[in-house]
Amino acid sequence: MILILYISAALIAVAFLVLVFYLSATLKSLKITLTSVSDTLKGLEKQVEGVTSETTQLLQKTNALAEDLQDKSVRLNSVVDSVKEVGTSVRKFNGTLKNITNTIDEQVEESKEKVSQIIQWSNVFFELKDMWQARKEAKNEETIYERQKERSH
Repeated sequence: MILILYISAALIAVAFLVLVFYLSATLKSLKITLTSVSDTLKGLEKQVEGVTSETTQLLQKTNALAEDLQDKSVRLNSVVDSVKEVGTSVRKFNGTLKNITNTIDEQVEESKEKVSQIIQWSNVFFELKDMWQARKEAKNEETIYERQKERSH
């Protein structure tokens, strides 16, 4: 019976030794796996830091772009306002020109008769002038004719 007890104890010792051997192999495999996971996490941490850095830079650029866009929008608003004012001024100028043109048209219509009378009187004056000059020339010719007559006698 003691022999069975020794064999049992030896069997338990061998089983314990196999268990320790497999447990040791499992722990070594687990250590390798955990080391690999640790390295992967370190690489992942570096990548996350890079992505975070790039994201921060992108956010800063986006904010700068938004500020620039806001500034240009404000400037564009002032340009639009100026263009509106120019349009208003042009409309007012066109209205003024239209009023001036209408006034000139009215004055021309009112003075048509006066101009017509002036033209008629001018024609009469020129006719009288032509007649006066014709008489004067006729007198001059008559005087010249009479002088020639006197010389020839």
